[in-house]
Amino acid sequence: MKGNPAIQGIGMTSARTRDRLVSRLREQGIESRDVLERIRTVPRHLFVDEALASRAYEDTALPIGMGQTISQPFIVARMTEALMNALDQKEDARVLEIGTGCGYQTAVLSPLVGRIFTVERIPELLARTRQRLRSLDIYNVQFRRGDGWEGWRKYAPYDGIIVAAAAPELPEQLLEQLAPGGTLIIPIGPPGRQELAQVTRRDDHYEHVSLGAVSFVPLVAGR
Repeated sequence: MKGNPAIQGIGMTSARTRDRLVSRLREQGIESRDVLERIRTVPRHLFVDEALASRAYEDTALPIGMGQTISQPFIVARMTEALMNALDQKEDARVLEIGTGCGYQTAVLSPLVGRIFTVERIPELLARTRQRLRSLDIYNVQFRRGDGWEGWRKYAPYDGIIVAAAAPELPEQLLEQLAPGGTLIIPIGPPGRQELAQVTRRDDHYEHVSLGAVSFVPLVAGR
């Protein structure tokens, strides 16, 4: 894989372009070396349509079809960094991901944790993403087509849960699937008034911290 030019990229997908993106993210406050290195090395241009590949390393969300988007690199880095800080860099952590999408967030997170259990409601996206991640030698991910509001109770509890779509309120079933001390990273609120929330499960309560304003597609119930 290391010598594969499709992965390494050329021109607007080259290492120099990726380095510029990482520099911007560092200037915006991303501090984790591990997260920045993942942003540098994950070939984001392979997660978007070929026609948009030249824009893959812009710090912006891009359409991936079926009304979905690949998240802005800063947001992916912010969510990943927040989760890893909450997990205290626990390398064998079990993480539930809601909203697999094109798999970019999954790929960034995959070597930083033990195992990812990812849920996506759109079968076409799930099939493409499964194939894409396998082509990148990412194997610590288990996939499920399902309703993100329900999580994936079979493999609970999770050390961390990361949600790539906005809910109007905290999904009760996701909170229930957190391990004691576990952390949920999720966008909350209606369009135009969303915040990125970090929710940590304590013995008898949940601690809620706002990580700032964001804009995500809605977390849709059902399949």
